[in-house]
Amino acid sequence: MTVFARKHAWSYIFIGPTLAFFVLFTVIPVIQAFTLALQNATIVGGTFVGLENFVTLARDPIFLKAVGNTVLYALIVVAAQITLALLIAGLLQPLPRTGQVFYRALFYLPLVNSAILVAMVWRWIFNPNPFGLANAVLAVFGLGPHPWIGSSDEALAAVILSTVLIIPGGGVVLYSAAIGGIPRELYEAADVEGAGWYARWRHITIPLLRPTTLYLVVVYTILAFQVFERVYIMTNGGGPNNATITIVQLIYSTAFQFGRYGLASAQAVVLFLMAVAVAVVQVRWLQTDVEY
Repeated sequence: MTVFARKHAWSYIFIGPTLAFFVLFTVIPVIQAFTLALQNATIVGGTFVGLENFVTLARDPIFLKAVGNTVLYALIVVAAQITLALLIAGLLQPLPRTGQVFYRALFYLPLVNSAILVAMVWRWIFNPNPFGLANAVLAVFGLGPHPWIGSSDEALAAVILSTVLIIPGGGVVLYSAAIGGIPRELYEAADVEGAGWYARWRHITIPLLRPTTLYLVVVYTILAFQVFERVYIMTNGGGPNNATITIVQLIYSTAFQFGRYGLASAQAVVLFLMAVAVAVVQVRWLQTDVEY
């Protein structure tokens, strides 16, 4: 046994259980997903078909629709969440420390609510009948009921709006902490040079927040790609007429409603590769060597 191994033996023992769970519940299922994607797998077994499942997906208009909806949802939601979190964190910074702590907790607490419960509330708000909250508000102003999630043309917009209108508490907390860690000397030097608030924000705050922005963009993008419960609850699983179908919703339907596990695994592999590709692009775009 080498000196390094003897010195760090206890470290490997302590991380062993966690590493075992990671391999058992993450690495092995990912490998199995790639294996099933190459099979015509059902609940009773499967046969090897190579890339046939991926060819089927490339020709499937519903899958292509799901990819488009997922990408559109992620683009709008991630951009809105990053912008909103950054603006709110900037507004909290001038407050005294107790005020910052209070508002951070206030914005973060809604995250502990069940995603299913939140989706049910938004389904009631955008209910197309006159008793939905949004239509009830419109009725106060003498406007007729709006279809909202009952319309193929507007259902996806309603789902996106229901996400955008929720303050991203985690982003607010991280951005607020990151802004608080920027040295005050930089802002004082900018004041001496006569820089206004916009110049300070553009040339000091935003560049020095790039590590935090990178983390949030990657995490929010992965979460957006995995959107499921909101679509499932608000639009009854991708309706109307597959207008709101997403990749994860389609994976669920293909596997657990139609029993085509090989095709569902191929869909999952495509989603995985999309997430990896987007994350790589985001890291290359936003990575920085700035330290402070």
